[in-house]
Amino acid sequence: MSDKRENRKKHRGGCSSPLAESEELLYGIHTVREALNNPARRVLRAFATKNALDRLERDFRAAGITPEVVLPKELTRRLGEDAVHQGVLLFAEPLPEPTLADVAAGPGILLLLDQVTDPHNIGAILRSACAFGVRGVITTRRHAPALTSGVLAKAASGALEHVPLVRVTNLARAMDELARDFGYPLWGLDSDGEAVLDCATEVPERIALVLGAEGKGLRLKTREHCDMILRLDMPGAIRSLNVSNAAAIALFALHQGRRKHEEAINEG
Repeated sequence: MSDKRENRKKHRGGCSSPLAESEELLYGIHTVREALNNPARRVLRAFATKNALDRLERDFRAAGITPEVVLPKELTRRLGEDAVHQGVLLFAEPLPEPTLADVAAGPGILLLLDQVTDPHNIGAILRSACAFGVRGVITTRRHAPALTSGVLAKAASGALEHVPLVRVTNLARAMDELARDFGYPLWGLDSDGEAVLDCATEVPERIALVLGAEGKGLRLKTREHCDMILRLDMPGAIRSLNVSNAAAIALFALHQGRRKHEEAINEG
């Protein structure tokens, strides 16, 4: 048996089994496919409708997992009417939790979330972070959503398997550590920032971008720990965006800015 298969267990029990604190719910085609293909993810139980199993049969087989085939209503009963489960559900152990040092050891982009609480927003941020090759996303341990419900993982659409999610007790202390021990400049993003973040911004090889919570924005203490506060250049009447939309635009600007900077260095 392969190492990957040894890292998995076939499902046991039924949908009505209670969710333990050490288990996470993962549902939706993309979320489950990425989990099945992640050797670090240990699946405990699996359920799929016939249609979903037809779409994921190769992934389940490669992972060495045989799901229990159920009707869609069984998954809806377990997850609720609002969950878009697409006919598949996993109960899995949480991924090993990375440390700040794990994600800060090399060059790249880090995203820090200052008490962002909406799991849909964090999931969408993780998805953008994955697309732009972000080294890690850092949240506070408190004032952040739990992973057990599956809402965040579904919104991330598989990105949770690729982008390390670090939870810290004190964000300001983590910012100090990033600057002091790893040489990360700290850029805060706010609609009232004094400088503009766009594709012409010169981006260093290491950068930590700090995003504020929905409605409140960056807390005063967080702002004080930033090297500078930037804004997105938006000419319209509404200048503030949903935090996940702002993150996606900012990541694009950082990616383009870094690429242009590297091209200029190579040409010089």
